[in-house]
Amino acid sequence: MHEIARQFAKRGPGIGAALLLAIPAWMLGALVPIIGAPIFAIVGGMGLSFLKRPQVLEEGIAFTGKKVLQYSIVFLGFGLDLGVVAKVGVESLSVMVFTLGAAFITAYALGKALKLDSKINILIGVGTAICGGSAIAATAPVIKANEEEVAYSISTIFLFNIIAVFLFPFIGHLAGMTQQGFGLWAGTAINDTSSVVAAAFSFGDAAGRYATVVKLTRTLMIIPVTLVLAFFQWKKGAKAQGTLDMKKIVPWFVFAFLGASIVRSLAILPEAASTILPEVGKFGICVAMAAIGLRSNPVKLIKNGIKPILLGLACWFAVAAVALLVQGIGA
Repeated sequence: MHEIARQFAKRGPGIGAALLLAIPAWMLGALVPIIGAPIFAIVGGMGLSFLKRPQVLEEGIAFTGKKVLQYSIVFLGFGLDLGVVAKVGVESLSVMVFTLGAAFITAYALGKALKLDSKINILIGVGTAICGGSAIAATAPVIKANEEEVAYSISTIFLFNIIAVFLFPFIGHLAGMTQQGFGLWAGTAINDTSSVVAAAFSFGDAAGRYATVVKLTRTLMIIPVTLVLAFFQWKKGAKAQGTLDMKKIVPWFVFAFLGASIVRSLAILPEAASTILPEVGKFGICVAMAAIGLRSNPVKLIKNGIKPILLGLACWFAVAAVALLVQGIGA
């Protein structure tokens, strides 16, 4: 008990600072869901990162940007019913396999050509392929990405989320896509959940419902992708150190996320808990993003130039085009 009190005394002020930023960001996210609370939080944190702050805040802010982020990912799992996901069927899974491949191949090839840092390549690729900020949040601890890399990747993905909300329905109507076809396209090619819902429901109610389920299936891809990345990270570290530690291949929070999803699927928890716990996770991510924003360096992000944005654009185009081609242009 004494140790818990000591740790809280060290980390509490920094956690509190991130929390104070997250609360108004959460409210703004509810008012403007297309942008979302995490973006408001990270931008707010970046805006205050220029100010000199007391040293007593630093440990708590660092803890929030890493550990609170991991715990929050676990809570998101309570909102993912594996039974509902399974009902989507082979059609959406096959599209996802191709779009995952398209995103990662594009990120690797173009990122290398642009001479971007490999961690930014991975984060933008994962964010585009799976589910935007949540996938970036889950992947960052696995590949040991720093706050600036996370901030830049989320900002890049956010830009294309906003564009997609307005562009996708226009293209869908122009191409004469069906409700299910558009729902499948939006669910596999738009990054963030709020943007998927906004674009798909603007096309039609049936498209919106189908896109939401497809998006849930796509979110599940976090698990195999982070495990593969964890393996390569572990292998790289093992070569450098000359030792093999199997424990380091297991990102505990990914398995905990899966466990939470299983609990949700088995209907062990009351329905109210299955609704509240994912919201706790979303708010936790908002708090973590505020902390990441506080520890970022906006000047350095700007100096990175247009290259990450070009990479994000290329990945986004590749995923959107492949998703259309695989499903036969949404017929």
